[in-house]
Amino acid sequence: MTEATSATPAPDALADVLADAPFARLVATDDGDALAAAGLLARALRAVGTPFQVRVAADPVPDDADDGVSVTVGAARGPRAISGAGRPASTDAFAVSRALGVEPDPVVALAGVVAAGSVPGTDGSADALDAAEDSDRVRRRPGVAIPTADLADGLAASTLVRTPYSGDPEAARAALAELGIPADLGDEAHRRLASLVAVDVADADEASARAASAVERALRPYATTGDATPFETVGGYADALDALAREAPGTGVALALDTDPSADLRTAALGAWRSHGLAAHRALDAATTSRYDGCVVVRVELPEGEGDGPEDGDTAPDAGAVLPTIARLARDFRSPEPVAIAVDESAGRLAAAAVGGGRAADDAATEPLGLGDACRSVATEFDGDGWGTAERGGLAVGAGEKGGEAETDGDVTGALAALREAL
Repeated sequence: MTEATSATPAPDALADVLADAPFARLVATDDGDALAAAGLLARALRAVGTPFQVRVAADPVPDDADDGVSVTVGAARGPRAISGAGRPASTDAFAVSRALGVEPDPVVALAGVVAAGSVPGTDGSADALDAAEDSDRVRRRPGVAIPTADLADGLAASTLVRTPYSGDPEAARAALAELGIPADLGDEAHRRLASLVAVDVADADEASARAASAVERALRPYATTGDATPFETVGGYADALDALAREAPGTGVALALDTDPSADLRTAALGAWRSHGLAAHRALDAATTSRYDGCVVVRVELPEGEGDGPEDGDTAPDAGAVLPTIARLARDFRSPEPVAIAVDESAGRLAAAAVGGGRAADDAATEPLGLGDACRSVATEFDGDGWGTAERGGLAVGAGEKGGEAETDGDVTGALAALREAL
């Protein structure tokens, strides 16, 4: 199955179908943009009284819908899809919600836009930004986009940046102390913080030329206002959604659906985001990196068993959840090539991320490489599973399920070589 089998319908057309549906099944790809888009659609369906179901999958296939309508979000699959190709899926979901007569949450939409690698106000998100600003839901300010009020916590776990103190809250705390950042931040302190992060990203060991541009989407964030917004900034919200889509999809769906998340839900969401981000950065710190023509490969070994996770006593990180984030971080901040591949040989898995589609910094003219199809093709040669979209993909050998534990009797090293050849 390839990644392009249907086109995104016009908002009015999809809204008409959903309005008349006895039941709607939404299946989203495991990324923050698709999760936000599915949340917007589900909220709209709830508002108009249409029963629905939402699930997240690495390679979504629409369910048979004899008793309703299926919509794929984040991939062009099935007769009805919001593909996210060309512009964030969240912008189309925002438009569909309005076509249903529902005023969607613009902050969720903007979080999806940032998660897609875009900038609020661009790629079709001007209406969402206008709605957020007109309702005083967001305010542009200097600084860095993180989800928490605790700066050290946010900087250490954020996957929007890659600094020398990423993955290390104590090192982040020391960097902030050296700069003399006060607890009560004004605009001047936020500017100093942004300068620190921008310089540290660009000057970090092994930083690529792309890193200086990639960090820009984490700077000058839109701060959120109001008690119902679960995170401090739109960019921080995006970072959390992206982590939740892979690390804890049930929590992610609950968060995207909830108009006023409880303290427990916020705590669970932040916990999953924190564990995910710290695990990704720490794995990248210990990675072995090789450069080839057209791609960079980072070989990691995620810890196994209890007590070896990001924090003492945590469950060890799941390779299927963390490898895509490692690949994206490597692509944006380490790789001089257009593709980065993260491999965990002990888990029999790899994940790949490519620039393209006009979203990655300094690569607006680069065409996506069709990573998802390449991973699917290679997987068939190695009795494995492959999945993904044009700009990212994954592969597991000897694994019965894309989301399950991988057996290690497959040859992920051979699959990696074949994927490099395919690219």
